[in-house]
Amino acid sequence: MIALLLSLVVAGAMTWWMVSGRNFLMILDYPNERSLHTNAVPRCGGIAILLGVTAGWGVVLGQYGMPEGFIWVSAAAFIVAMVSLLDDLFELPVRIRLMVHLAAAAMILAGGFVLPWGWVGLIASFLAIVWMLNLYNFMDGMDGFAGGMASIGFGFLGLVGWLSGVEVYALLCWTVSVSALGFLLFNFPPARIFMGDTGSTTLGLLAAALSLWGIKLQLFPIWLPIMVFSPFIVDATVTLGRRIINRERIWEAHCSHYYQRLVRLGWGHKRTVLFEYGLMLAAGSTALLAHGIGHPAVSVINLFVWTGVYVGVGFFVSQLESGIR
Repeated sequence: MIALLLSLVVAGAMTWWMVSGRNFLMILDYPNERSLHTNAVPRCGGIAILLGVTAGWGVVLGQYGMPEGFIWVSAAAFIVAMVSLLDDLFELPVRIRLMVHLAAAAMILAGGFVLPWGWVGLIASFLAIVWMLNLYNFMDGMDGFAGGMASIGFGFLGLVGWLSGVEVYALLCWTVSVSALGFLLFNFPPARIFMGDTGSTTLGLLAAALSLWGIKLQLFPIWLPIMVFSPFIVDATVTLGRRIINRERIWEAHCSHYYQRLVRLGWGHKRTVLFEYGLMLAAGSTALLAHGIGHPAVSVINLFVWTGVYVGVGFFVSQLESGIR
């Protein structure tokens, strides 16, 4: 509990200091035609989240020692965070960021966090890490969204670890969860601060790494973290696929994610993010329940039901847009 409390206090206090205007890293996010906000907002909150994680992880390591492979995860997170901070400050070229993302993914694999399917698992793990790292960044475009996804998503992963008796894994996940919660105190709509690429890309990397870690420890099957983070994964993946089909330039910024469309349809940040929180909690809870039951048929039914839910959400958004037209 000391680790979790420390993470929460450090992340919350650092975020408060950053919104106070007294910090030297006052990086402002100015609105443009694709933005969902109308005023310049500081976007350095990711630093506070990562300081909270670092503080909590330090206590966990002091209590339990360093788990196998931890050094690779922490090193990969560090280089991604540093390059993302430079990108927040100076807008680095895409190729430099991509090279660092690829290197970080390779480091996670070097730590032994690979799906157990031979070469197919190696390639799938590499692509999953790179995609999760970037999709978290894509989905960080609405007040409270990425912070809430982190708090809920890592919370569910930690709960599975705790119920399975693997306390160190649970605490590593929960320190990320409560650090995001400390940041969320100032990021919930109307947001006074954003996490920036420093926070979003690093959280995406940690989501992939800790998911693969849990699979390696046989705490859960691959579908469970996919379900837990499905509000992010489905929106980002479907939107990317649609843009590829429409031959759009996928590397350019846009405002066609489902959550962006809901905000622009008049739902606003708070209503949309509360709706997304509901999806996250429901998806995570049913995944946890299906995993607890342990019967393959229940897991398959759960996946089919949620496929229907997301198809329904997509149809609902399209119908709202048709009504306005």
